[in-house]
Amino acid sequence: MRNCVLLIILIAAAGILLTGCINLLEHNSERTTITPHHPAPYERPPVELISVSNYEELIEMILDLITEHETEIKLLYYHSEGEDVQAEVSRAVHEIQYEHPIGVYAVERITAEAARIVTHFEVDIEIEYKRTREQINSIVAAPTLRYMMTQLLNVMSEYREEAVFRTRLLFSEEEITEFVKDVYYQNPRRIIMMPAVAVEVFPEEGTDRIYEIKFSYTDDQSILIGYSEQLELYVRQEAQRAVGNTDSEILLSLATGLIESTSFDDGTARTIHTHGAPNFAATAYGALVRGSAVGEGFAMAFKALCDELRFDNRVVLGYYDGMVHAWNIVLLYGYFYHIDISMCVVNGIETAFLKTDADFEEKYEWDRDNTVRCLGELTLDDILGLRDPGDPDDPTDRIDENDDEFAGEEEDQ
Repeated sequence: MRNCVLLIILIAAAGILLTGCINLLEHNSERTTITPHHPAPYERPPVELISVSNYEELIEMILDLITEHETEIKLLYYHSEGEDVQAEVSRAVHEIQYEHPIGVYAVERITAEAARIVTHFEVDIEIEYKRTREQINSIVAAPTLRYMMTQLLNVMSEYREEAVFRTRLLFSEEEITEFVKDVYYQNPRRIIMMPAVAVEVFPEEGTDRIYEIKFSYTDDQSILIGYSEQLELYVRQEAQRAVGNTDSEILLSLATGLIESTSFDDGTARTIHTHGAPNFAATAYGALVRGSAVGEGFAMAFKALCDELRFDNRVVLGYYDGMVHAWNIVLLYGYFYHIDISMCVVNGIETAFLKTDADFEEKYEWDRDNTVRCLGELTLDDILGLRDPGDPDDPTDRIDENDDEFAGEEEDQ
């Protein structure tokens, strides 16, 4: 009975509470106003347009944007009264694309349209490129030939595929190719093999140009760098083996070491018909690391060794008995001498070591007009002590007081 009474009381209480909640909701519904939410329309932030006020500024601005590799540009052109803006814009586009170095080099096509907007013109420009942004940024300004040659050496010794220079120095494509050859033959320990070279000039006329030099190699960059590191090690090791109390004795020791360690590849020599052939036998690497070379390979190896020990020397390109050949000229005791290590191997050291122009003129051909004269009197017998040391005409008794003078003459020539 008690339980029934308790259940009735609970049911009644619940009814009262439910009635109160309903009344409360009805009361609030009368006072509350629900406002529908409408999101504000999206407003694009204002774009700060680039403005120019004359033709020169227009040219400069477009060129700046090309260096950033921009493809779509909008400019505000505040023109002079009566100016034909579309004509000026078209003229600027033509100048950039066909006359300016950066435009000729980097741009495939430019389109530009000008539309009048009250006090100014709005110019829409679209640019298509034939070069990447990285290529544009890689252009090197070369104010002097010396700087250009230094940068060219850096590119070639890293076996990069191209070098791009901008300069007011005027060169032909043939001259650029000769610069590449000069760098190669002057640096046999840093550049393993002469690359194939292609040169383009942008534009073809004018006093401000871009020279694009493309290189192609026989091996991948990483392989060639590995060869260079290996060659450097061999050069240092071979140079350290040279012994002697005088410069002439050390030079003879260098030559003897190369003669004993490297064989002459006669078969390959008969198949090579150009200097700088893409063949290891024609490189310092072939001579020093592989132990087999033709005349050019011996000459490049001997230059690398002489460079290590700071002997003033050069590689001479020419012919021997009508065949493509190369050898060295070395400065010793103030005089220049011919040294042909490959023919020392073939015919004996006495036939081609420390020779004069007169000694070589019968079988050798070279560009004498652009080569220092070899007129020294020192001989192999002098170094070996086969000549009377008391002879007043002994050239080994001379000091090197003229070395600097001749080194300067060598650079000038």
